[in-house]
Amino acid sequence: MILDFLAERKSISHTDCAVQMYFSILLSDIQSLLLAVMAYDCYVAICNPLLYMVTMSKQRCRQLVAGACVVGLVDAMIQTCLTFQLSFCRSNVINHYFCDVPQLMALSCSDYSLIEIALFALACFITISSFMTILLSYVCIFSTILQIHSAEGRHKPFSTCACHLTAVVISYGTALFIYLRPISPYSTEIDKIASVFYMLVIPMLNPLIYSLRNREVKVALRKTRNKLLTTVRSVGQWKWENSIPSPWQ
Repeated sequence: MILDFLAERKSISHTDCAVQMYFSILLSDIQSLLLAVMAYDCYVAICNPLLYMVTMSKQRCRQLVAGACVVGLVDAMIQTCLTFQLSFCRSNVINHYFCDVPQLMALSCSDYSLIEIALFALACFITISSFMTILLSYVCIFSTILQIHSAEGRHKPFSTCACHLTAVVISYGTALFIYLRPISPYSTEIDKIASVFYMLVIPMLNPLIYSLRNREVKVALRKTRNKLLTTVRSVGQWKWENSIPSPWQ
């Protein structure tokens, strides 16, 4: 990315484009599937806490993570191979920041209707299955939390899944904005902005979101907030004192 920013001629080879597409699809799939796995983990921790160590053992966690990686590897390989089976005889200018399936299909001069259906079915299978797992998990979680009468008892389950729920809302909120908004003449430019947010900003925010449960991070954030408030108050007090005219003037 830094090389592309600095280069005067922004070009990419055929092989590099395929590799870039493969890894972007792979990491997107793994992210969606891991969000579903984490939702199931929250469900077990809140709805079946006594069986948590048995249900979510280390071996089960390894199996779930490995399954997410295998599904992502297979899906990325299928989508990349199907896309690069097309013949490209139109413009070689990709109207995007990186090699993505819709932008490359727009440059193809062959019939890609069947390939488009297959790619759409694969994407829907992974996205919808992940989203439904998250949705059903949180329906069970919220129904369990609402049965708790004490406020303190409700606070702990909410704090357990708050970070994950924040990541889910940001991730799927961006995806829904991309795919459910009405088509307009500026859709390509909006897709570029949304793709940068989805591919770069959200992964950069994830470490911060998940570290908010860390006690040391919370203490550091409180100290930073208190310092900022003290600085603002001292500056405001200094301005207020200097704005009062002296009786000797």
